[in-house]
This record gives sequence, C-alpha cells and structure tokens, in this order.
Amino acid sequence: MKPLYKRILLKLSGEGLMGDKNFGMSPEVLRSLACQIKNIHSQGVEVCIVVGGGNIFRGAKEAAKGMNRTVADQVGMLATLMNALCLQNALENAGVDTRVLSGLNVPQVCENYMYRRALRHLEKGRVIIFAGGTGNPYFTTDTGAVLRASEMQCDVVLKATQVDGVYTADPKIDAKAKRLAKVSYDDVIQNQLKVMDLTAVALAKENNIPILVFSQHTEDALDKVLKNKGLFTIIQK
Repeated sequence: MKPLYKRILLKLSGEGLMGDKNFGMSPEVLRSLACQIKNIHSQGVEVCIVVGGGNIFRGAKEAAKGMNRTVADQVGMLATLMNALCLQNALENAGVDTRVLSGLNVPQVCENYMYRRALRHLEKGRVIIFAGGTGNPYFTTDTGAVLRASEMQCDVVLKATQVDGVYTADPKIDAKAKRLAKVSYDDVIQNQLKVMDLTAVALAKENNIPILVFSQHTEDALDKVLKNKGLFTIIQK
C-alpha cells in the first residue's frame, strides 16, 4: 500500500526525544526516528520536520517563573536548533540527505530559512528540518510547524505525541476519557482540546491542512499513519 500523502510536515515534541531519560536526547529514540523517516522517504514521501525543544528548555514555563518572556522564548528556539542538529546527524548516519533551516540567523551552524531555498531542497529529494521556530518570540513550535507546512504546501501535518490521538480529556488523568477518531478544527478550538496550540489549529483551518495526531511510540508509527492504519485522530473540517 502506498502512502496517502506526497508531502508531509512531521511535528515532533522535544519530550518525545528523551526516551526514558529525564532530560536531553536518547540516542535510541533518534535512531528509531531516523529509520522510520528513512522508510517513508524511500517510498517517495517528501518530508519536512519541526521539532520542539521541551526536553531542554520550555520558554513559557520559565517565563511563568519570572524570566523575561522574550528572552525565554529565544532560549527555547535555540533548544529546537540543538534538537534539529542531533536529528539531522541521526538521519545522515542512516543515509538520508538532510538540511536544517533555521528561523534564527545562525549561519555557522546551519542555513537560514528561505522559502525558495527550502523548496529547492525538497526538489532535490532532501529531508528538511525547520528549526528556530518562526524566529519570533510568543509563537509556539506548533504554530511554527503549521506555518512551514502552509508555506511548503504540505498535504498534511503529522503531530507525534505521547498518546494515540485526541481525547475528550487527559487519558493519563481521566480513566473515562474517550479517543476521538475524527474532530473538526472548530471543535478543537471551541472546546480547547489540549492537543495543539489554538493559533496553530486556526492556521491549519485557514489553509485547509489536515492534522493527524498519533503516538510516536507505536512500532512503525509513521508508516502506519501515512497508510491510514493504526490508531490516530484526524483534525479537519
């Protein structure tokens, strides 16, 4: 069975890189992700990636403790860059040609994000990792992911989480929480379902980009969700 989508934006959480660690990145998780990405890329899927930085630093959390929000978000954006470079290294070790493009100007480390440059990398068959968020404070990596998906005209946003979809409540707290197979953008926004930043959901709605929410811990999770297999939630009109 062929993947249902040609060009995707994969949104990875920073926490998802930790594995069984309390901080930082697990080499095993990075290798597993690299193998899964290589698998779908070899099937002709054009892959864009955005990875969060919560395994290293969370700007909003630190701002709540009294840190200047702009500075906290800048540190958080740097954390996403660190994760992007580590994921790039894992992908290159797996034999996948990969480029990191940053919303922050860090030319000694990676390329700056430019729309036409990013498209050119996709045309050459490279995987792209977008780092540094939007380059601006007060925007989450979820919003940055949907923004880049819109710019790259991606067919779908795949949001890898710690659970297998969107639930009516937090399944870790509420045993009666039910998984939703489908949910509309409006329902997510109106009910403030804790799955993605509401600005990101509104942007996805505006550009009619479906969001698939799935657990990254499932074996061959990427391949399955791209072929409409396994458990996941689709957010669309």
